[in-house]
Amino acid sequence: MSKILNDLKVDIDEDLTERLAWMVPGNNGYRLLRQSVDARQRTRPHFVMTVEVAEAGETLQTEKIVLEKVSSPPQERPIVVGSGPAGLFAALRFVERGIPCLLLERGSESAERIKGINQYWRYGKLDPDNNVCFGEGGAGLYSDGKLITRIKSPHIPYVLDRLVQFGAPEEIKWLSNPHVGSDRIRRVIPFMREYLKANGCEIRFNSQVTELVVEGKSVTGVKIKTGEVFKSPAVILATGHSAEDILFHLRDLGVDLEGKSFAMGLRIEHPQSQINRIQYREYGEHPKLGSANYRLADHDHKTGLGVYSFCMCPGGYVLSSGTESDGIVCNGMSNYKRNSPFANAAIVVSVDHEKNFGSDLFGGMKMRRELEQKSYVSILDAGGTRELPAQSLPDFIAGRTGALRTGSSPSGALSVRLDQILPSFIRQRLLEGLERFDRNMKGFISPEAQFYGVESRTSCPIRVTRDEETLESTSHPGLYPAGEGAGYAGGITSAACDGVRIADRIAQALYRVETRIS
Repeated sequence: MSKILNDLKVDIDEDLTERLAWMVPGNNGYRLLRQSVDARQRTRPHFVMTVEVAEAGETLQTEKIVLEKVSSPPQERPIVVGSGPAGLFAALRFVERGIPCLLLERGSESAERIKGINQYWRYGKLDPDNNVCFGEGGAGLYSDGKLITRIKSPHIPYVLDRLVQFGAPEEIKWLSNPHVGSDRIRRVIPFMREYLKANGCEIRFNSQVTELVVEGKSVTGVKIKTGEVFKSPAVILATGHSAEDILFHLRDLGVDLEGKSFAMGLRIEHPQSQINRIQYREYGEHPKLGSANYRLADHDHKTGLGVYSFCMCPGGYVLSSGTESDGIVCNGMSNYKRNSPFANAAIVVSVDHEKNFGSDLFGGMKMRRELEQKSYVSILDAGGTRELPAQSLPDFIAGRTGALRTGSSPSGALSVRLDQILPSFIRQRLLEGLERFDRNMKGFISPEAQFYGVESRTSCPIRVTRDEETLESTSHPGLYPAGEGAGYAGGITSAACDGVRIADRIAQALYRVETRIS
């Protein structure tokens, strides 16, 4: 029997192989199951690992995840709308079960998509179908490839295993803060695409779904912008958190929707060396520790408003990621090596739907749109065209205009009074949260830090309600809302798991596949 060593503390300068040779003499190799960094104050930073060790004469066995298949391919194939994590993994699950499917994506393949994105970053020319939110891979393609999740889905090992199969680094299986990197995930997705195409998935790019085909109350297919109609007994809607057009279409059809609380704010940027010093102290430049990250939160029990860090990107870049020509949105990403000299993270405030918008279903969407438009106008007023609005952290706190520091955004930045753009309750909670964050991470409030605006796409303010058991729309059978855009996920991993779960439920209900958890 192999031996599992839990919570093994390993010094940053210690050799794990030598340590295990002493702990399990004559061992025949080992496998990391979990690794994190413990850098709490008053202790020297060290790794905390869970390790499986093969004892002498044994070999570690790797369990393959193999899926039950249909006895024969069905005549009616399911349709997947959107090629973000939820859509791609739903399609992957289908083809691995022997179920052909059709995947429709409004944007282009990733190689073409990046051309549109570069045009936007460099010249401010927006392609509404190929940008940081739309196109092959979805928004996750340009958000660090972070795989951190708080969900406890049994499908997580499957998602990570398949990402590795298509080229992601194997360490994502054991690191506590796994990420693929925006540069590497752009190489992973094409391999996944070609696998899907070779195994029964027809993929149509530049094929925006404009309508659902409805008979009675049942969704029986979709129509794309060319007018072409595709029929199916199951339509997975995985269009992402920025596809406002499809949400308005669902409203007009009478599909059950509900307002959902969300968060918005700004993105903060520090020199990465500063975050390293705060987190790792005198060990901040140790080569084994890499770029430090952080997670911060503060909750006001009187108002119920939380302020917290989100999508932290060590060694990263701040990106302009809007989807409308008259709005500006910011986001963050890192490449695999996380070697940019800057660290950034969203600092956002919770927005309660019921308290702020009451019965106005699209109140959150309207608020988001107004804030993004104000950000765009602020850049025009500052003499710019494509830059991100920014303000140094000291100037934001003091409520004044000032010069900016050099930053990471490929679009550039212009000095803007972000403190005047934000709603007053968000600005006030940010100020209060910053004080608390600086107590927890002394030096977080720094003259070298600056804010970028606006961070408004943390999640979709609308939920497309679905039955907890069947996962179908509660009003329209045949429609399966999935992922972030439907209000059921909050990142790459959770969206991918949601797509897998829905594909399995469809396989079970329509194609009589026994879907054991794997």
